[in-house]
Amino acid sequence: MAYAVTQSCCNDATCVSVCPVNCIHPTPQEREAGAVEMVFIDPDTCIDCGACADACPTGAIVPVDLLRGPDTVFADLNREYYEAHPESATWDARTFPTTVPQGFGALRVAVVGTGPSAAYAARALLTTSPAHVTMIDRLPVAGGLLRSGVAPDHPDTKRIEDAFAWTYDHLRVSVQLNVEVGTDVTHAELLEHHDAVVYAVGAAEDKVLGIPGEGLAGSVSATALVAWYNAQPDRAHGDVDLSSERVVVIGNGNVALDVARVLLTEPDVLARTDIADHALDVLRRSAVREVVVLGRRGPEDASYSRSELVGMRTIPGVDLVVEDHPRTVEAVEAAPVGSKAAMLRDLPRVRLDDSEAPAAGKRVVLAFWSAPVALEGEGAVTGVRTAERVLATGLVVRSIGYRGTPVPGLPFDETTSTVPNERGRVLDAEGRPIPGTYVVGWIKRGSRGGIGANRACAQETVEALVEDASAGLLPAPSGTAGDFAALLRWRRKDVVGLRRMRAIDRAERLAGASQGRPRRKLATVPELLAVAVPGRWRR
Repeated sequence: MAYAVTQSCCNDATCVSVCPVNCIHPTPQEREAGAVEMVFIDPDTCIDCGACADACPTGAIVPVDLLRGPDTVFADLNREYYEAHPESATWDARTFPTTVPQGFGALRVAVVGTGPSAAYAARALLTTSPAHVTMIDRLPVAGGLLRSGVAPDHPDTKRIEDAFAWTYDHLRVSVQLNVEVGTDVTHAELLEHHDAVVYAVGAAEDKVLGIPGEGLAGSVSATALVAWYNAQPDRAHGDVDLSSERVVVIGNGNVALDVARVLLTEPDVLARTDIADHALDVLRRSAVREVVVLGRRGPEDASYSRSELVGMRTIPGVDLVVEDHPRTVEAVEAAPVGSKAAMLRDLPRVRLDDSEAPAAGKRVVLAFWSAPVALEGEGAVTGVRTAERVLATGLVVRSIGYRGTPVPGLPFDETTSTVPNERGRVLDAEGRPIPGTYVVGWIKRGSRGGIGANRACAQETVEALVEDASAGLLPAPSGTAGDFAALLRWRRKDVVGLRRMRAIDRAERLAGASQGRPRRKLATVPELLAVAVPGRWRR
């Protein structure tokens, strides 16, 4: 009996590092040639030791003989990966992490952000150096995209947050939330009190289509919609108009499928998740019966992952179908076994009606070769125009990716929407490293790669930081940790430390438990601060 990686794979490669026979690939080193959506276990090499299952932070690794229903496809996907990549079933060179010299002394690092990339960076610092870490976030809650980006019906993915929980309790970690760098404290002030600063601020804005009608009412970004149903506390949460029977989602990545799934899943099912109360109320009154997911290229180039596609096929009462386009049919029929395009081979094929009323029942339509050229309507969206037709709709969700925004005090590349860097070291206009300044995550590499990709990214940045510390290249701080805490208390009276952060978490979990939910999210900063019972300041 072998193990298989299933739908909730976080791709952080923790399992790779514990496998005694090196049968889990691609490794972080092998991923450098391109993006990878998940890892796979070689069924011929696996010795059934279970080490990977024990290490998996999301519970995604399961014995093959325990797979049931639609999950049985993952046994095939794991096997097919090694049939297509026989070179992966070999040993690779393992390297040891870089560490500072013994007796190095104090090393204080500020990590700006508390999402996955920040948490991985903090963990790498704590396990490979004597660093004391200050975790800073502009929101009064931690988690970043784990809290506000992961779809509410993906509880397994959210479980990785539990793996990060020990970080905040670590004796060498200080938590300072509800603090905005650039407003409450500057980059220069961070460096006055720390040896180094690591920015893990993500990519907060959505990319634009650049087509006529994009700004019409009824045209919303996936960024805004995801924040709406996830109760992101720094955004206004007005009602989303779900009176149209058809919604068109532009883009075919994982977020696009998340949006489609949330819009069509029965509200009673979503009511058992941590979805925002205001979103659940609107979804209960929703008229949406069809979500058309538009991709500008063919099925072989779809951005969604195999596991997300499998999940779309298992929504009760919702059909997953493919538009009967000649180029799509040709690509699907010619697709190699195990590819994303081949996974569409057994799906029903339909012809899309251009009228506003879709077919009976609920369905998600994957429509390829459908690049939008304009959004139609006078004052509000009435349709999406492509080269071939106009699809009638009252709601368009733009899901074509995220882009980073400038970080106060740092250089910024408008072309790539990232902070210029080399292995995480921030570079000035002349291409020279700025002492003590680093980036990690999407602000470092652009908005590509899922949660797990941040692990290798963070390890690279921390390795560069530790190298610089060992070489004496970090600027010496003039202030102490106590000075920094006092500065924040003087600037803001509502800084949220560990005790107040835990009070918020406890309040949300207790409110959710009374309704059979994992938590009931508070949707605004004032609501969150109101339940943050003040305690004594911690470190």
